[in-house]
Amino acid sequence: MSPRISNKTLQKHLMSWYEEEKREMPWRKNLDPYRILVSEFMLQQTQVKTVIPYFERWMKSFPTLKKLAQAKETTVLKHWEGLGYYSRARNLRKAAQIMLQDHSGKVPQSIDEILKLPGVGRYTAGAVLSIAFGKKVPVLDGNVKRVLARLFTLQENGATRKSENILWDTMHSLLPETEPGNFNQAFMELGATVCLPQNPLCLLCPLKRGCLARKSGEQSLYPPRKQPTPTIKIDVSAGVIFKRDKIFIQKRPLGGLMGGLWEFPGGKFEAAETPEQCLHREIREELGVALHVNEKLMTLKHSYTQFRVTLHVFLCKIRSGRLSPTQCEEWKWVTAEELDQYPFPAANIKIVKKLMTP
Repeated sequence: MSPRISNKTLQKHLMSWYEEEKREMPWRKNLDPYRILVSEFMLQQTQVKTVIPYFERWMKSFPTLKKLAQAKETTVLKHWEGLGYYSRARNLRKAAQIMLQDHSGKVPQSIDEILKLPGVGRYTAGAVLSIAFGKKVPVLDGNVKRVLARLFTLQENGATRKSENILWDTMHSLLPETEPGNFNQAFMELGATVCLPQNPLCLLCPLKRGCLARKSGEQSLYPPRKQPTPTIKIDVSAGVIFKRDKIFIQKRPLGGLMGGLWEFPGGKFEAAETPEQCLHREIREELGVALHVNEKLMTLKHSYTQFRVTLHVFLCKIRSGRLSPTQCEEWKWVTAEELDQYPFPAANIKIVKKLMTP
């Protein structure tokens, strides 16, 4: 068996490479703890190139922790619109409020305290503490797991608690005493740009001489694959309900999926329903009215987690009954021009854009 690369050699080669090859990112220009915290919340489940414009717009509107803590939730969600996983935005705002009240408006520097903040798990805590405060705390994301697995031919893929803990311990054992934040970023950068899931760029890797998977030609076997999650296909109908020049919108319940976002009413098909039949039933159940369904506005596809959604959107008017919404937090009649003032889920944003196009 080939010998494992020494920590000293690994640290030296990786840090030298990172100094030369690291990408420019707005949160790397100023290591203010609040900026780092915002970036790490945004980077959960989201690619860097997607995050950058959101981060820059966010920092213009909420340049300080206090500004965020004092902002209305609707304003915060509107700034997050399109990033998905909206609980991150709500948790970030709640965390800012807690830090303003309990930590003198500052990000906690201890692992125990920062982990108490909503939305902060072990990875986010490690990233913030190491990058912003120079604490010797590891990080572990998908990129890091892949580099570790290939570097040391580890069978762990993080699918179990035991497997996850082994990876955390391995990463912790590699951390240098100085610049742990840069080391963590270098590891993540290597996984994101060189040690790719498919077709890794091994010739460009600063650790290629010590990579056990490369030596055996088995890079594609590491990390071991997890069982794929089956895809669930869903058909949904939604109604753009007009009353003269106003459109009906409703706010989703705060405690549920995508809570606090606005949407056009509708719901999932039941067995053997047509899109129009589904819409008639859903509106009757949700709003207590009968509809006159006019032409179809659009059909669009959308994916989130394991779901693949086909959304059928119709222009409608109320035919009879008294509007009595029972399954929403709030509802309004607004003009098409006013729609962009409200935060919508990604699929509904496409409807908004269509309605606002002359």
